[in-house]
Amino acid sequence: MKILLATISPRRSGLTGSAAVLLEGYIERSGRYSAVEHRSFTSEEAVLEFLEQAAGRTRPALLLADSRGKQLSSDEFAGELARLRDNGTQTLLLGIGPADGWSAAVLKRADLTLAFGRITLPHELAAVVAAEQIYRALTILAGHPYHTGH
Repeated sequence: MKILLATISPRRSGLTGSAAVLLEGYIERSGRYSAVEHRSFTSEEAVLEFLEQAAGRTRPALLLADSRGKQLSSDEFAGELARLRDNGTQTLLLGIGPADGWSAAVLKRADLTLAFGRITLPHELAAVVAAEQIYRALTILAGHPYHTGH
């Protein structure tokens, strides 16, 4: 299963500075376990267009970070990835939304909305957290000792 971490950056080409370094580090580490990449989109519409074009044998799964979403432990998040993978999902897009949050249309298309706790994070930090959780979930599924359960 290919995993795409998508961020919405309407005014610039993507993450910069230390956030970009951290994000790329986790993306690179994740590549040992699965095809994982980061892509910056200029709008929600561009994300939806990408999902339409990415449809292959299966419909791409869409997980969205949203403060009103479901809070999962790292083990539960790994379980969601495993469920999608085992059900034949070819592409998973995990989206970090625009500054004003996801529109109703995009939320309706989502297979799951998840929250990284009850706090609000800057989008660059949320992207780093998402990248780390993708890496952590992949190591959990591989039985790697990176995740110790706390």
